[in-house]
Amino acid sequence: MSTVPTMELIPAIDLRGGRCVRLLKGDFAAETVYSDDPMAVLDRYRALGARRIHVVDLDGARDGTQANRSSIVELARVRDVRLQVGGGLRSFERVQDLFAAGVERAVIGSLAVTSPGAVIEWMQRIDPSRFVLALDVRIDVRGAPMLTTHGWREASEVSLWSAVEQYLPHGLAHVLCTDVSRDGALSGPNCDLYSQAVRRFPTVRWQASGGVASSQDLALLRECGVGAVISGKAMLENRISREELQPFLPGASFPASM
Repeated sequence: MSTVPTMELIPAIDLRGGRCVRLLKGDFAAETVYSDDPMAVLDRYRALGARRIHVVDLDGARDGTQANRSSIVELARVRDVRLQVGGGLRSFERVQDLFAAGVERAVIGSLAVTSPGAVIEWMQRIDPSRFVLALDVRIDVRGAPMLTTHGWREASEVSLWSAVEQYLPHGLAHVLCTDVSRDGALSGPNCDLYSQAVRRFPTVRWQASGGVASSQDLALLRECGVGAVISGKAMLENRISREELQPFLPGASFPASM
């Protein structure tokens, strides 16, 4: 008898200037502000049953500043929710600072592409399962997923597949892969991309991001075999009902009739 793979929904909080925002396809000029109170957003996600939150420091991702550090530290104090945090983590000291503040996982983006040797060294110094590589891709004319860096503004000549192969011998456990053409667009996830990723690297716990708009999208990603899905805009805009979200949130309370 076949079983349905488990998949965790991880709501996203993107921070810019201390506010919870979303960007359309990574464009800082296409920003929507959802809340001036990130803690209130986290509390709503907790109430839905989320037990892990994905936090992005957009200011850090763009220019390397730590403008949102105080907000992140405050969120990390909520002990029944675990955070994975990315954006501007360009030194080992910043990673250590996050872990000391109570953050569970560090999400490494551009540096994982531009300086893999440094990131591998960090993974060797700390449990590699505490790192998530954020590998953002654009699909080229050949259909290959090619990595982008620096807030999706710069293209690289490195494919998703070759990047993962480089890290795999060093205990790589988590990869967050975003199809940037779909981020914030509510256009549906790139299931072909994630199915390929799971087939090629089944030992990696893949996190899918970009395009989620409905519970059907969540079900499709679960069937692909990804370990988690990141959702920002759909969660912030309540596009998926509480009942539809429950199967994907580990702390959700099901009605007695279910």
